Amino acid sequence: MFALVDCNNFYASCERVFNPNLQNKPVAILSNNDGCVISRSDEAKTIGLPMGAPIFKWENYCKQHNIKVISSNYPLYGDMSDRVMKILAQFTPDVEIYSIDEAFLQFKGFESYDLDDYGNQIRNRILQWTGIPTCVGIAPTKALSKVANKIARKFLKETGGVYVIDSEEKRIKALKWMPIEKVWGIGRGLQKKLKAAGCIKAYDFTQLDSEMVRKKYSIVVWRLQQDLLGKPTMELDEEKDKKAIATTRSFEYTYSDIENIKERISTFATHCAEKLRKQKSSCHMVIVLLRSNKHQHHLEQHRVSKTVILPNPTNSSLTISKCAIEAVKTIFKPGIEYKKAGVILTGLVPEDNFQLDLFTKEDPKHKPLMNAIDLINQKYKSNSVKLASQDLQRTWKMRQERLTPKYTTNINDIIVVK
Repeated sequence: MFALVDCNNFYASCERVFNPNLQNKPVAILSNNDGCVISRSDEAKTIGLPMGAPIFKWENYCKQHNIKVISSNYPLYGDMSDRVMKILAQFTPDVEIYSIDEAFLQFKGFESYDLDDYGNQIRNRILQWTGIPTCVGIAPTKALSKVANKIARKFLKETGGVYVIDSEEKRIKALKWMPIEKVWGIGRGLQKKLKAAGCIKAYDFTQLDSEMVRKKYSIVVWRLQQDLLGKPTMELDEEKDKKAIATTRSFEYTYSDIENIKERISTFATHCAEKLRKQKSSCHMVIVLLRSNKHQHHLEQHRVSKTVILPNPTNSSLTISKCAIEAVKTIFKPGIEYKKAGVILTGLVPEDNFQLDLFTKEDPKHKPLMNAIDLINQKYKSNSVKLASQDLQRTWKMRQERLTPKYTTNINDIIVVK
């Protein structure tokens, strides 16, 4: 059996843990630079605030309906997510972290367990230890556990937040209730094709001829159909090292001077290099991106990228930052107001296993230097040691005018009980 544990309105729930005054009130969380709505409480959904709403257009609407608008607090959300995932690992060793607020669990050897009761234990422990409300869907396959979770969430009072599909009757009833567009793994393109084939509910999809589904669509769609039929074809994904590492950010303001952009690119490249060392990898290629503000239609637009192939694979911040800065010099266009930039590292290989070059090699001092910098930044404070090409007084420059304290990750923001 598989379980999908999903945190309810995760970002809003994290804020409510430390500010109980937000309970039962409409809450909206904004994206980077306070751009648009990326998370809403149930109360905000009921009022009619849409997902993705640009806040500058919906500001008055939020004030009229007393919707509390908050800047995204990713250090807090990441820490709370980590706590939830560690609790889930206490219930089974087989856990796949699917996103920041949901995870799949596999129950091997739990045949004698009352899974409905076990799901309630999971839900209650997470709520008691973190204050985050969750819903739990349990079923014979991953796709069906998604369906079960949606039922638990939709009918919260009737299910108590836990629903188990443990019989053929429950499976058929659940699939006849689930609209085809809500099925996990069915995007807009596939949705149109399936509706044209007469599939309105998930159950209709399972009634299509399996061999036809495999030939007409793809093996992935066939596996999804088999999963919905109760035949496990999708196992838990093992945690793997990333095949590419990226840092892309929108600027707080538009920049038309190359010095500011070089500083940002250097910071992004350094951040990528730190991630690279963390997973003990090196990279062969550095890709630098530059974007103007696409919303300012009256201004000249410029979208460009540059790929640099390194002579040796490296994870040195010095080498990667230098290459990124040289690349951005060649693609920068004077007179353009840039709003976004990014650095992508790809062609990843293990740091201790790659083809050596007979004629070129990196300075051997880089490796111990990077280790020392990582240890200092880890022990004291992130970005305690920076490159000279970075602004020493600057971190991520994002507009966060409604940011709440980092209650669990910053000693100065810890709640004081008086």
